[in-house]
Amino acid sequence: MPLLNLDRLCEGLEKGDWAGFLRDWDRTLRAANHPETTRYNYLLAAAQLARYLGEESPDPDADDAAQDPTLVTKAHCEFFQSWMIETRSPATALNKHKGLQQFFKYLLEEEEIDKSPMARVKQPQTPQKLVPIMGDDDTKKLIDSTKGKSFLALRDEALIRLYYNTGARLSEIGNLLLTDLDMNGESVHLHGKGAKDRRVRFGPKTSRALARYLRARAKRKGAADVAHLWLAERGAKPLAPNGIKIMLKRRGAAAGVTNAHAHRWRHNFAHEWHKAGGNTGDLMLLLGWASEDMPRRYGASAAAERAQELQTQMGIGEKV
Repeated sequence: MPLLNLDRLCEGLEKGDWAGFLRDWDRTLRAANHPETTRYNYLLAAAQLARYLGEESPDPDADDAAQDPTLVTKAHCEFFQSWMIETRSPATALNKHKGLQQFFKYLLEEEEIDKSPMARVKQPQTPQKLVPIMGDDDTKKLIDSTKGKSFLALRDEALIRLYYNTGARLSEIGNLLLTDLDMNGESVHLHGKGAKDRRVRFGPKTSRALARYLRARAKRKGAADVAHLWLAERGAKPLAPNGIKIMLKRRGAAAGVTNAHAHRWRHNFAHEWHKAGGNTGDLMLLLGWASEDMPRRYGASAAAERAQELQTQMGIGEKV
């Protein structure tokens, strides 16, 4: 099932002008080759603002804006952002802020408005959360939970090892096609954010797990007709990234690993890279980052551990 269902996003917005603008904007985003996840997040932010104006806004003048996005004001956007912080989180509010900036930029380009109501709306401050890394011990517990020769055991071990070995994003591994996998070269072609592709290597243990899964996959009826690498539990249907997220949560609960999710391996990859003295530029290439701020953020929860190990090695204060 596709992530973006435009009819569902526009549900309840058809009476006014919002639905028409959202459909037109989606066409523009598709023409610019924005990935589905980006389009979904942008469109969702605008649709949520429209519903907020019609159902939640304390502003008595919001009714007109709930019908016509060209009547939205700075105050409407600030009320909505405050509501998002209170009912969701600062991080979610920041996500909506970025989406609405793009929506009103589109209206500006279409000459539907003269000035963006988001122009002077400040981004919400978001406290940096330290994501715990998914280290060797927790990973071993998850891999141990996949012991056996069943299709699910073989598939899930291959998935877990590929995340652990590459530090790739949930969607990058989850959306892999068979043709993205090079078993001879032990590498995988990842399709990253912003249409940025890259190829990364994986090791012998991951290669073995993938080979075992591929043999089991080949025995599935109808599997040859499915382009996606990962198959669901039953039938010849692809396993979506959200299905992988659910699988990791389920296996984590069974194995005693709290908050088992793919992004923790991404943090672990960055931590191990820093710990081994790896080059920051190379890390950015491997993990598909464009911003130099990302290497500092990822693996930050284990930064103290790295500093303490280096302090011990340097022997500061132990020479006399």
